[in-house]
Amino acid sequence: MILVLILVVAIAAIALTERSVEHLSLAVAALLFNAAVLLVFLADAERAILLSGMLAVAIAGISIVKFNHSALKLTVSDLPLALAGTVPFFVLQYPRMMLGVLAGSVIFAFASSAVLLYAAGYSIPIAFRILFFLLALIGFAKASKSKSATFLRLNLTQGRFFYSTFTASLGDSACWRQFGGLALSDIANEPLPLREATPARYACSPDIIVIQHESVFDPRIFGLPVEPVVEAFLSPPDGEFGRLNVDIFGGGSWQSEFSLLTGLSSASFGSSAYHLFEKGAGRFHSSLPRSLASLGYKTTPISSCRREFLSYDKFYRSIGIDERIFVDELPLPFDVRRFEATNSDAMFLDAVIDAHTKRIADDPTPRFLYALTNFNHGPHHRQLVPSGQFERERAFALASFPDAGYGEYYTRLAETASVWQRLRAKLASSSPGRPVLMVHYGDHQPVMTKQIDRQLKRPGDGRRPFGTFYAIEALNIPHFSPGPGADLDIAFLGTVALQRAGIALDTIFATRASLLDDCGAAYFASASERKRRFHRTLVDLGLIDLMPNPRQAR
Repeated sequence: MILVLILVVAIAAIALTERSVEHLSLAVAALLFNAAVLLVFLADAERAILLSGMLAVAIAGISIVKFNHSALKLTVSDLPLALAGTVPFFVLQYPRMMLGVLAGSVIFAFASSAVLLYAAGYSIPIAFRILFFLLALIGFAKASKSKSATFLRLNLTQGRFFYSTFTASLGDSACWRQFGGLALSDIANEPLPLREATPARYACSPDIIVIQHESVFDPRIFGLPVEPVVEAFLSPPDGEFGRLNVDIFGGGSWQSEFSLLTGLSSASFGSSAYHLFEKGAGRFHSSLPRSLASLGYKTTPISSCRREFLSYDKFYRSIGIDERIFVDELPLPFDVRRFEATNSDAMFLDAVIDAHTKRIADDPTPRFLYALTNFNHGPHHRQLVPSGQFERERAFALASFPDAGYGEYYTRLAETASVWQRLRAKLASSSPGRPVLMVHYGDHQPVMTKQIDRQLKRPGDGRRPFGTFYAIEALNIPHFSPGPGADLDIAFLGTVALQRAGIALDTIFATRASLLDDCGAAYFASASERKRRFHRTLVDLGLIDLMPNPRQAR
């Protein structure tokens, strides 16, 4: 009777964490298989099932925590991240959450010890234990067989199936390949023939300025209003604008940078996505900067981070960017120590545009400038906008959504919007007649949008946490058509920028442009077979090295 009660309680606990019965059979099969493994060593079914249930709930709990902070659930490919520096990152960013995880881990350890010491039941002969193990293995294999990589791709962003998703990842070979190096999860066996290169539409190539705005999203995604200055920033009346779908939530800005610069989804590389600037250096030979350099552009990123941050300098160099400028290298009167107290966009973007205008003075060579801000990075309980500034905007935000974190987010956004309005005018006046294409976008949402989603109780949308914005504006470019644009995936944003600039597309970018209709607003989440074949072509042509080449990575 006690054994039956333990089993019922374990299944009920898993069902509650699953928040659905749709894939409960897989979760129960995993529960019984783990119990069978434990039974071989413990000899009694009571402790085996109890410990198996506790382990399942613990895994589901960790998955829920990860989902709340990254909008993605736990899979086996996440395990290498725990050994690669992400734990210290989470401790610094989310100390309360990590304290809760530590407390839960201690409770789990004590509870497991108590079960092992005091909950022994009737001993089962070894022959029956082995038989039960074999039967449980067969049942688990059958339940797992139907859960493919497609199941994982479609369910990673849904707030349910926490234990069954992790269980399904155990049987997915792509998840395990992440332990040994780079592996593309969405790649076909047959290559896709490349399209012909597309000629330039205009004789004069415009400067292309791309700005990645840290943790900026469009509040209207959540039904929250914005003021005219912010609206003009997110949806410029004389520009093209729309929703941008990204791969990340809450952090990992370099993954958005990777997608913009390479035209690939960072999510295609599983847990290696977090380390692509380190592991990917020297492995990607088709990129936005390299394509522009082949057309005579000078390419420069200006980052609000210092040169030693992550592997930025090494990765940028490996994808064909010759001149790389970091925040500690910007010339006076820019004060890096004063800037790093707030990461103010007013200070940083002023310095960026000044550096750019000095470089283009009396130099007709077209420029690609890529600027990376850091102003709206969380946490948002710290007030970075000084008291007395943008107080009306803060009050407007709090009236729309009474949360101090959102008020601080919106106030920083309002400052950025006003700065951009001023700098855009400065660009237009500094080089009259010089064609310029300006692209700016949000790299990911901050964690506090989870709070907004919970309080507003909007209809469920697994992709909403991955929505930001993009805007494209033009100066002195003929036939540029302003207005609402299509929803885009960030992997396509660089290609669309080249199209709007009217410059030539090589065979790779022309082929990528042809995938827009196939993939729609998604890239990694798209089931497009042409996309998978395109990836095979890139690998076959040596434009993606899945095996490391130490000489190229140096």
